[in-house]
Amino acid sequence: MRWDAQRLDLEEPGTLPGLPTVAGLLRSLQVPEFPGLTLHEVRAKSALNKVPDHSSMPFAYTVNTFRGCSHSCVYCFARKTHEWLELDTGSDFDSQIVVKTNVAEVLRREVSRSSWKREHVALGTNTDPYQRAEGRYRLMPGVIDALARSGTPFSVLTKGTLLTRDLPLLAAASRDVPIGLGVSLAIWDDELHRSLEPGVPTPRARLELVRRIADAGLPCGVFLAPVLPGLTDQKDHLERAIAAVAEAGATGVTVLPLHLRPGAREWFTAWLSREHPKLVGRYRTLYSRGAYVPAEYRSWLSARVAPILAAHGLDRHSGGEARGLPGDESAAFPHGSLPGPAAPEPARAEPEQLALC
Repeated sequence: MRWDAQRLDLEEPGTLPGLPTVAGLLRSLQVPEFPGLTLHEVRAKSALNKVPDHSSMPFAYTVNTFRGCSHSCVYCFARKTHEWLELDTGSDFDSQIVVKTNVAEVLRREVSRSSWKREHVALGTNTDPYQRAEGRYRLMPGVIDALARSGTPFSVLTKGTLLTRDLPLLAAASRDVPIGLGVSLAIWDDELHRSLEPGVPTPRARLELVRRIADAGLPCGVFLAPVLPGLTDQKDHLERAIAAVAEAGATGVTVLPLHLRPGAREWFTAWLSREHPKLVGRYRTLYSRGAYVPAEYRSWLSARVAPILAAHGLDRHSGGEARGLPGDESAAFPHGSLPGPAAPEPARAEPEQLALC
C-alpha cells in the first residue's frame, strides 16, 4: 500500500489501531451521533495545498479539513479523490471520513513562516468543512483564527448550516482580512433534494443560512450549482431559486451546469438510470465529449438565466456581483474569493486541490 511507510503507528507503537493505509492515522471510530459513518482521525503533515500556477482558479492555496463527505451528494465531483486513499468513490466517499485533527495547529505554523506571502486561501473546494463531523471536532474555529491572525485573506464555500456557529468569529476576522462566504444551493424540490443530497441540510435551511450571513453584515454569494439538465433547468425553477436567494440578501450568484468527472459520473449515472431512466439518453448525448456540457447548452442556459438575474439586480448592468454564466471565467464572490465556472478540463493537480462539490 502506498501509504504504509507513512503510517504513524510504524513510528509510534502506542497509537490506536485503525485503517492501515491512511497516513498519520491515530484511530478509526464510530460514534452514536453519526450512524453509518467511520471517522479516521489522522495527524496531517501539512495543511496548505498549493494550486498549480497554470490553474484558472482565483486563489493560490486551499485547506481541506476532511477527506470524504457525509453530505453524500450523488453528483459530487470530489468523489474521485477518495481513490487516492484506496477507497471507493461511492459509499466509501460518503461514509469513510478522514479527519485532520491537527489541521489548525499545522496551518498556524505554516502561515507564521517568514516566507508566507498571505495569498488567498479557499476552504470548501474539495469536501465541505462544515459537514457533520465538524460539530464533533470543531476544526474551523482554529483554522479561521490562524488565517485571520496571520493576515491571510480567505473564503469558505459550504452547504452546512453549522457555519452559523462561527459567524461571530468570521465577522471578527472580516475586520482584519478580506473574506468571502458562499453557500451552495441549487435544488429546491424536497424529494429531489433527499434523493440527490441525502446528508445535506434542506434548501430552506440553507436559504436561512444565507439570511443569517447577510444579517451578520458579511458578504454571501450563492452557487446555483449544479444545474441539472432536464431536472432543475426549467425556467420556473430558476426563477424561484434566484428570487429566493436575492430576497435572502445574497451578494452574488454563480450559475453552473452539472459536470460529471470520473468517479462522480458512474455514481450519478447509476442514480439517473434508477430514478429517471427517460433522461439517460439525453445525458449520454450531453456528456458524450467529456465531463462538461457542450457550448450550445451553456449558451442556452446563459440566455435563460440572464434576464432573471437582471430582474433581481444581480447582473453586472445593475451593479450586482453575479457571475458564472457560460464563458465567464471570473469569480463570483467579493474579493475574487470563490471560483467561477470551469469551462475547460482543469490541468492535472494533486487530488485534494481543485474539486468543488
